[in-house]
Amino acid sequence: MEVDDLTRWLAVLMVLSSVGACRQEPSIPTDTVTPDTASQIGSNGSPAQPSTIRVPSDLTPARVTRVVDGDTIEVEIDGQTFKLRYIGIDTPETVDPRQPVQCFGREASERNQQLVGGRPVGLERDVSDTDDFGRLLRYVWLEGRMVNAAMVEEGYAMASTYPPDVKYAAMFAELQIQARQTGRGLWGAVCQTPARPPLTDGVCDYSTTAEPVIKGNISFRTGEKIYHVPDGEFYDETIIDASKGEVVFCAEAEAVAAGWRRSLR
Repeated sequence: MEVDDLTRWLAVLMVLSSVGACRQEPSIPTDTVTPDTASQIGSNGSPAQPSTIRVPSDLTPARVTRVVDGDTIEVEIDGQTFKLRYIGIDTPETVDPRQPVQCFGREASERNQQLVGGRPVGLERDVSDTDDFGRLLRYVWLEGRMVNAAMVEEGYAMASTYPPDVKYAAMFAELQIQARQTGRGLWGAVCQTPARPPLTDGVCDYSTTAEPVIKGNISFRTGEKIYHVPDGEFYDETIIDASKGEVVFCAEAEAVAAGWRRSLR
């Protein structure tokens, strides 16, 4: 190569190097949900959700305009306001006029407010679009963390399976087992009553013996698997038919892990 050619090539390389050094990657707002932010840490220092879960790439952007309670919010999407029910979880009741405020209900509402109040979120749909009350059914993502999962993991919500929306049912069940074993939130002593003694080896929930008393019933109308506990409204009238696949469980965690949800009353 001639000296003049070498000089020209060196000049070109210097220009390209200076251009590359001046380029800056675009900044990503902290409220943007991206797959790379999937590993967030919960408020108690433990993983907010299993590390294998990935943030979906096709989330619907929305902004939370109001927190109704622990599992219901209102969101704005493209200028329209919708009421939204979190999929797969159930928090203690605070707004139902037919029943008193349940233990840890206010705490669940306050935690939900802390997590999402007034913030931009990403919404993930499962199978159903809305429930019987016209509320959107969604998984809610914020900064790489699924809020539904966080509420269960921190002990503010119970896992509740409502087929056909069961994409993360197994994860919710596992998070509930962990929350219960460590006595977080509503699984702690503050919400325990004489009717629900602490679970010990060989002793079933709501029982002083090894006899299982939680009734796993299959809804005749919807086919949904629902379990009833002794202090529930429909417990006494619920009759278990084993020929239909109905069962009696020893522990609530066992029922949830098997794909059943707790009766809302």
